[in-house]
Amino acid sequence: MIRKYISSLALLGLMVTSCQEVKQPTTEQETQQKPLTTYVDPFIGTGGHGHTYPGATVPFGMLQVSPVNGISGWDWCSGYHHSDTLLIGFGHLSLSGTGIGDLNDILLMPVNKEYDLSQLSTGKKDQYPKAALDFRNQVTYKSRYSHQNEKAEPGYYQVFLEDPKINAELTADQYVAYHKYTYQKGDTQSVILNLGFAINWDSPTEMFIQQSNRKLDGQNDGNIITGHRFSTGWAKNQKVFFAIAFSKPIKDLQLQNSGKQISSGQFFFDNSTGEELVVRVAVSSVSEENALANLDLYDKRTFAEVRQKAHDTWEKHLSSIEIETPVDSLKTIFYTALYHTQVAPVTFSDKNGQFRQQNDEIYSTKDFTAYSTLSLWDTFRAENPLITLLQPKKSSDIISSMLAYSDVINKLPVWTLYGNETDCMTGYHSIPVIVEAYLKGVRSFDAEKAFEMMKKTMMGDERGLKFYKQYGYIPYDKWDESVTITLEYAYDDWCVAQMAKALGKTDDYEFFMKRSEAYKHLFDPTTGFMRGKSASGKWREPFDPKHSNHREATDYTEGNAWQHSWFVPQNPQGLIEAFGGKEKFTTHLEKLFTESSEITGDNVSADITGLIGQYAHGNEPSHHIAYLFNKAGEPHRTQYWVNEILKTQYNTTPNGYSGNEDCGQMSAWYVWSSIGLYPMNPVSGEYEIGRPLFPKAKINLPNGKTFTIIAENVSAENMYIQSATLNGKSLDRTFITDEELKNGGELKFVMGSAPINN
Repeated sequence: MIRKYISSLALLGLMVTSCQEVKQPTTEQETQQKPLTTYVDPFIGTGGHGHTYPGATVPFGMLQVSPVNGISGWDWCSGYHHSDTLLIGFGHLSLSGTGIGDLNDILLMPVNKEYDLSQLSTGKKDQYPKAALDFRNQVTYKSRYSHQNEKAEPGYYQVFLEDPKINAELTADQYVAYHKYTYQKGDTQSVILNLGFAINWDSPTEMFIQQSNRKLDGQNDGNIITGHRFSTGWAKNQKVFFAIAFSKPIKDLQLQNSGKQISSGQFFFDNSTGEELVVRVAVSSVSEENALANLDLYDKRTFAEVRQKAHDTWEKHLSSIEIETPVDSLKTIFYTALYHTQVAPVTFSDKNGQFRQQNDEIYSTKDFTAYSTLSLWDTFRAENPLITLLQPKKSSDIISSMLAYSDVINKLPVWTLYGNETDCMTGYHSIPVIVEAYLKGVRSFDAEKAFEMMKKTMMGDERGLKFYKQYGYIPYDKWDESVTITLEYAYDDWCVAQMAKALGKTDDYEFFMKRSEAYKHLFDPTTGFMRGKSASGKWREPFDPKHSNHREATDYTEGNAWQHSWFVPQNPQGLIEAFGGKEKFTTHLEKLFTESSEITGDNVSADITGLIGQYAHGNEPSHHIAYLFNKAGEPHRTQYWVNEILKTQYNTTPNGYSGNEDCGQMSAWYVWSSIGLYPMNPVSGEYEIGRPLFPKAKINLPNGKTFTIIAENVSAENMYIQSATLNGKSLDRTFITDEELKNGGELKFVMGSAPINN
């Protein structure tokens, strides 16, 4: 949804001119069928704990050019939070929905006078987050802004900077960010480049800026600056080389030296040649030369043309799923969610196929595009399966990227940021991503190499695996978060077994299948919970299933026993049997949603959000749980609780996500669940049936076929499936298969207000 509010007639004229740069529908039919991009509101998730950014990018693009408020803090992980009204510039690399802050590199800010840059911090900090707060206080050129004069749509962002009275617009293509600054007539036209700002864990180690002698479009001199910013933080070895081209020659400049570092600069331009200044920015992990090549010095497209191309690209990507509903707010939530599933992972390799490994080796490939920002603990659940379904080539490239990273780290990735392994979060969920894609027909990566790396990873000693192999589970007195990690390794083992089976490796299949039953060691039938167990086989005491201790001296990752006792997606029937049968299982599962929402402990994880009882939709370990009722023969309970989650955990405000959006996973849950399906176990090749929200949803598959989901009589009250047919034949199960979906056809539900348990 485009957000646009104007506070003065003068600004209104400026904004209307800007808006008209994107072509609008011209015929009556086109007017009736509004572009899908009009239903996307990038401000959703920028408030609360969503941690998304409102800036401009294209699907899975290299750059995410976005406003930066200039302070650290958990809710500023993307660099921006909707509660703020000060900006210090526009960064070019942004994280979407993460719980840790980094990037925001190469910060540009348009200004209308000269500033003393000597007081700016170099970004090195020994206090968090106070140092970043101090940094913003040092920035004399920061500007106020109002959300009334701010606008965002897919591929475009605009804000009016109140103090310098400059209108700033941003757009992007796959490799380049574009800025358009409109100054007041007669004002000084200047831009500040700040490499010293660092967010949260990040700290620059080397900074350099220079005016380049390269020529723009082969004829104009003095328009280009290049340089680099090296830093350490969440990404331990981040090297960003940049090239910046201005639409006017640089008339004057000042560079701020700090020893051998050049951490900031101010550039001045002739104001007699018009009020607009267009700035193009490209980056590379490899070199300034590659950044210049990514920039394409001969590109003569206008800002308006690039913006239109970004709009058209987003329109094409959003049309992969077409929904019909009379409720516009549902369209906004859905298409914003579909948008957020495509802002990460991000392109990492340059136009020439090169990218930097974390050991500084330069990897070259022509066979795939390398991707980074791989938030695998989150995205293996629903985001990656959505990519596999809608963009299988991209799924293959993501896997090839992970295999390339594994050459350096000698295991499969856990969480990749700017080509660096962060080892953030638990498990090795690159494994289900690979196996899910392979079993669904994605075969254009090295499957044998992938399997050998899976096996090597899961037979290692790192991250608690030594104890997992020794005891058959991870004892709580040997390793923190022992229950969560044991359950996740058991699932990863099962995934390795499925890959072994597909490749005809019988011994490996049997070995990993046996080890995938590790969850049985930690299930306590007396309490009905997965519990921490010592190396000597004793349960941790005292036990409180509501207790949370964030990331240390705990058996559960970012949660408690209520939220983590259900993760056995590889064998839900085995979990049901452990409870003593379906009745006991469903009684306990229902209690998860109806128990009080009290969380106990002195260091409760801030990630436990979006509570319905003890179910925590704001964090990923809960995302599959409502679908477990299907496996116990109670699909009407799945339909009821999925409806409750859809209704209460998503909305059209900046607080529209109940927790960290996490690189597409929170949104992917909504995309799947709102059309009536969910990959509860992505590697199984089955999609559980839930509660469809829309009268019609059409999936336009990459093979040219379509799969249509009809929900007859659906409404807010009619949440229960009365009957179901697949291609005209009665469906007597609670799932469809990936093969059935990709073959195209029609899944039809008749909906009603009364639960029917069949």
